Amino acid sequence: MLQTASIIGLLKTLLIFVLVYSIFKYLMRLFAPYIMKSLAKKAEAHFRTQSAPKPPTQKEGEITIDKMPNSKSSNNSVGEYVDYEDVE
Repeated sequence: MLQTASIIGLLKTLLIFVLVYSIFKYLMRLFAPYIMKSLAKKAEAHFRTQSAPKPPTQKEGEITIDKMPNSKSSNNSVGEYVDYEDVE
């Protein structure tokens, strides 16, 4: 059975979309501050757990010196340097 679109059906559909959009917009204005507060609290709690200071592993006043490894290792697999002159 083939149905054809009517102007009344189109207007009803548009009216429903506008009505739902208006209600959603109104409700979001009411509830948005509460939603944002809860999101901010969750983010703050997450930040606090991530940035909580770790207990020190060494005693107070104890000094440790970490040496940096020498990173100036020569790469002998490159080949030897050959000096050249431009010939004109």
